[in-house]
Parts: sequence; structure tokens; C-alpha cells
Amino acid sequence: MNNLVSIITPSYNTSKFIEECIRSVLDQSYTNWELIIVDDCSSDNSCEMIRKYNDKRIQLIELDSNVGAAEARNIALRRAQGKYIAFLDSDDVWNLNKLSKQISFMETEDIAFSFSTYQPMSED
Repeated sequence: MNNLVSIITPSYNTSKFIEECIRSVLDQSYTNWELIIVDDCSSDNSCEMIRKYNDKRIQLIELDSNVGAAEARNIALRRAQGKYIAFLDSDDVWNLNKLSKQISFMETEDIAFSFSTYQPMSED
């Protein structure tokens, strides 16, 4: 798919944050994305929470052994189909227009790589 964004999200015991993370992707004004979540052997109910989302753009990969966040990202990268790759940690959220602004900027300026700033937030 042209201009598909593959969103890579490693997850490990993130039940406290994962739903808000997923909602921030679902709420994006840019809708041509796939969200690949790699669960790294969570012992909480993270996978059950992720499975609740009935959206074909969301893929859950459940690992049989713990490999760490870096390898979880690599596993997702091998599955990714997008023209663009975006990394979103499972305890982070995106603003509503993050993808549309970033993709528009990249296409207008004809650049292959970009990044954006972030705002820290409390875990409480």
C-alpha cells in the first residue's frame, strides 16, 4: 500500500498503558497504518487487552521466549509492510495529527527520515 505506515510497538507487562497507546493510534487523523505489537512474554493481561481491539490493522505477535525490546522491534520490522516505519513504545501516546503532519512533512520535503519531539508525562 502506498504511504502505509508500519507502527512498531514492543510490549512487556504494559497493561497499565497499552490501551491508551492503542487508542492514540486509532484516533489518528491519518488512517493508512498498521500497528504491529510484539508482546515479549508478558505475565500480566496485556495480550488480553490488545486482543479486545477488533481492527484488522492491529497485529499482535506473542513471543514464546523473552527477547528484549530491541529484538521485539526487529521482529516487528521483519513483518512490516509500510513505506514508512514509526516507533511507538507501549507506554507512550501520540497527538491526534502526529502521523498526518509527519507524513505530509516528509513527502513535501522529500525526506526519508524524520523525528519529532515529545512531552514527558507522569505514570500516575
